[in-house]
Amino acid sequence: MLAFAVVAALVTISPGADTFLVVRNALRGGRRDGFMTVLGISSGLYFHALLSALGVSAVLAHSAGAFLTLKIAGAAYLAWLGIQSLRAGFGRLPPAPSGEVATAQVPPLRSFREGLLTNLLNPKVIVFYLALLPQFMEPGDPVLARSLLLAAIHCAEGILWLGFVAWAVDRSRRLFLTPAVRRWLNALCGTVLIALGLRLAFAQR
Repeated sequence: MLAFAVVAALVTISPGADTFLVVRNALRGGRRDGFMTVLGISSGLYFHALLSALGVSAVLAHSAGAFLTLKIAGAAYLAWLGIQSLRAGFGRLPPAPSGEVATAQVPPLRSFREGLLTNLLNPKVIVFYLALLPQFMEPGDPVLARSLLLAAIHCAEGILWLGFVAWAVDRSRRLFLTPAVRRWLNALCGTVLIALGLRLAFAQR
């Protein structure tokens, strides 16, 4: 269990689509926006773990058509989020009262949905769980219960780390980030998300 927690933690803190999405959304709408994104990400991961434990992920991973469809959908969604972020980076920030930080009014469910879909549409999460979870199973272990327990550890680490990222970005934007710097960071996040979408589109199983 400890070995899995270490491996999952290393994967969690490695910068990727989840990290840049949380940064993007925390810049957009503050701490709440970032936290709701984190919950969506964790829900997507846990759902994939459930599919893996039930054997559905193995079917998807070995179906060329299903894998390709999911991959293209995930790549397109990342690119779309990236384009939105680029538009925010080059656009005008909403006005804010004097002494406050401009914050977009984003429905919490939208932030949750963005985090959820980013993971649900990522076939690399399927491959990750299919490859990793069996290595931490003991003979005789109930597959479903053990898989969900390991996934819960992974998700808990993700909530802690990405939640910290969301909090740090929110604190930074309130303390010293100027509108120009936030525009630049939005543009950077958008560029990275588009690049990750392109990489996903050309990824092999």
